[in-house]
Amino acid sequence: MDLPLSEIKGVGKARLEALNAAGLNSVRDIIMYLPRSYRDMTDITPLKHAVAGESAAFRVRVAGSARLRRIKRLSIVSVFVEDDSSVMEAVWFNQPWLAKSLTPGREMLLYGKTEIRGNRMQLISPALESGQSIFPVYRPIAGIPQKALREIIRRSLEVWQGQWRDELPAAMRERFGLCERNFAMMNAHFPMDAESLKTARRRIAFEELLLFQAALSLRRAEKTSGVIISTEDGQADEYWRLLEFPPTSAQRRVLDEILSDMRSDMPMARLVQGDVGCGKTAVAFGCMYFAAKAGFQSALMAPTEVLAAQHYASAVGLFEPLGFKVGLLTGSLSAKEHALAHSAIKEGEWDIIIGTHALITEKVEYSNLGLVITDEQHRFGVRQRSMLGEKGSSPNVLVMSATPIPRTLSLILYGDLDISIIDELPAGRQPVKTRIVPANKRDGMYEFIKTEIDKGRQAYVVCPLVEDSEAIDAVSAEEMYENLTRIFAGYRVALVHGRQKPAEKDAMLEEFRTGNIDLLVSTTVIEVGVNVPNATIMVIENAERFGLAQLHQLRGRVGRGGYGSWCFLLAELDERLRLLVNTNDGFVIAQKDMEIRGAGEMFGYRQTGVIDAGLTMLAGDTELLKLTHDEIRRLIDEHDSDEAKQIFALARETFSDRLNSVGMN
Repeated sequence: MDLPLSEIKGVGKARLEALNAAGLNSVRDIIMYLPRSYRDMTDITPLKHAVAGESAAFRVRVAGSARLRRIKRLSIVSVFVEDDSSVMEAVWFNQPWLAKSLTPGREMLLYGKTEIRGNRMQLISPALESGQSIFPVYRPIAGIPQKALREIIRRSLEVWQGQWRDELPAAMRERFGLCERNFAMMNAHFPMDAESLKTARRRIAFEELLLFQAALSLRRAEKTSGVIISTEDGQADEYWRLLEFPPTSAQRRVLDEILSDMRSDMPMARLVQGDVGCGKTAVAFGCMYFAAKAGFQSALMAPTEVLAAQHYASAVGLFEPLGFKVGLLTGSLSAKEHALAHSAIKEGEWDIIIGTHALITEKVEYSNLGLVITDEQHRFGVRQRSMLGEKGSSPNVLVMSATPIPRTLSLILYGDLDISIIDELPAGRQPVKTRIVPANKRDGMYEFIKTEIDKGRQAYVVCPLVEDSEAIDAVSAEEMYENLTRIFAGYRVALVHGRQKPAEKDAMLEEFRTGNIDLLVSTTVIEVGVNVPNATIMVIENAERFGLAQLHQLRGRVGRGGYGSWCFLLAELDERLRLLVNTNDGFVIAQKDMEIRGAGEMFGYRQTGVIDAGLTMLAGDTELLKLTHDEIRRLIDEHDSDEAKQIFALARETFSDRLNSVGMN
C-alpha cells in the first residue's frame, strides 16, 4: 500500500508533483481519495421533469445551431437541446471549442444542473458523458483533469486488487451486514450499480465513524485534572436574579449542567447548542459570572469583531456594576491598545476578556484562566478552539453553536464534548412568518416594506454576490443597492459586504444597529453576530442558492424584538424552500439540509478536522450515526473483550496522529 504513485502508469513528473502537492504520495493515499459525489448516468430524466437547482442526466439531441458569444474574457456557447418531452437551452462557459461539435441532430448524454434564468429553465455547463454508468466525481486537483484522475485511481486499484486487509472483526461485519473491504473500496470509486455503491459507502462510513468515536473516547480517558470553579446546588438563581428577564426552563437546565461540570476536578468540555434567539449568550455569561466570583479569568472568542463588540457591550453593562472588569481584544486595536490589553490580561486586571481570534495569538498570556468560551463554533476549526483552551492550565471549555445540528450528528462532530441543547425560545419571541415571493409579486413586497419602515422598523435585503457576474445568474448586492436607492428614494439605504475594509463594514453595521439606516443591502456577512431587535423584514434574493440551514440563520436576524417579523424568499417554489415556510424549528431544517446536501458538504472539512471518508460517504444516513455511536458505547462497557481491544487498537493506529495534529483535547 505504500507503493509510490510514480509506479502507476500515467503518472509522470508533472502529475506526480500535483498529486504530492495535494497530499497524495502512495497508492494507499490515492485509493483513500474517495469521490465527493457521483454522476448517475443510469437514471435518465426527461427534460420536462427537470427540477431547478438539481443535477440530473439527460439524453438529448441538438435542436438548431450553436451560438458562440464573447463578453470580455468570457466565452458563452449556447444551444437548444430536445428530447421527446421538451426543449431546453444548454449553456457552457469558457469552452468555445464546443460550438463546432454541437451540430444539429447530434445525440448526447448530458449531466448537469438546471436553473431558472429569466423566465425559462437552462441547463448550465453540463458534462458530455459516454455510456451509461455511475461516474465518480473527485475534489479537484490542480493540473489533473477529472478523467485523468479517474484513470490513475482505477490503475491504483488494479495494482492493489484483493490485497486490502480487512481489519474489522468478522463477527462485527456479519452483525451489521457490512461488505468486505476490497469490495467496498472498488465500488466506492467505480460502482457496478447503485446497490453496490450504497453497500460500499455504508461499509466505509461505518468503519470511519466507529474508529473516530473510539479514538475520541481514548482521548477523553487521558484527560488530566483541571480548574475547579466551586458553586453550590441551586446557586444559579443568584445569577438569574441579576437579569431583567426570566430565564426559560431550558436555560436553567443547561446552566445547571455547566456549573456541575465546572465543580468537577475534570476540565469541562461541553457544547451548548441552540436555535437562533434561544438565549445561549445569557447562559454563557452565567458561567463567566461564577468563574469571576471564584477568582478566575474567562475568555469568550467570537468569529467577528461586530459580534465581539456586541458581547463586550453587554458584558460591560452586566458585570462592571458588580465590580468585575471587562476587556476587549480584537485585531483592529492600535499597537498601543494591544499592548495595554495584553498587560491587563497578563496581570489579571481583566476578569472577563471578550475578543476575536486575537485571543489565541502567541503574545497573549493569561493570569488565571479558568473558563474558555467559543461562540459560533461552526465558524472556527477544531484547532482554533483548542488553541484557546491551551492558554491556561486545563481550563473549562464551553463551545456554543447556533447551527442547529441534529443531536446524532453532534455526537460525531463534537464527540469529544458533552452536549447541552437549549430547545426553548424566550417568552414573547414571535415566530418569523416566511413567504416565497415570485417575480411578479416583487413590487407589492416593496410597498409592504415601506409601510414597515414608516412604522419605524428596519429591513435587510441579502444577495448571494457582491458584484455582477456573467457566469452566475444571480442578483448582486451592488446592483440591488443601486436599484433600491431609486425605489426607496427618501429612505436611508446602505450597502455592506465582505470586501469592504473591516472598519468600514463594522461602522455600517453599527449605523444600522443604532437605527440610522432603514434598509441594509448586504451579502451573508450579516448571517452571524448582528442583533437588531428593531429589524422586522429579511429579504433573501436568489434564495435557491443558499442551503436551508443558512437560510434559517439569515431568517434569525429578524424577529428579535417584540414586533411581528417577516422573511421573504425571492425564488420559485420548491419542496426544499416549502419546509422553511412551514416550520421555524432549526433542528428539523438542519436534519433536512443534511439529508439533501450530505453531512460532509454541510459542515466541511475545516470544522470536522478529521472525519473525511466517513462524512463524505455518510450522505445523511442518521441511522448509521446512531449504530456506530451505540456500538462504541457497548465496546467501552466491554473493554476487556477481544473485539473491543481490536477496535480500540485500530482506532489508535488510524486516528491518533490526526487527532493530535488538530489538538482535539
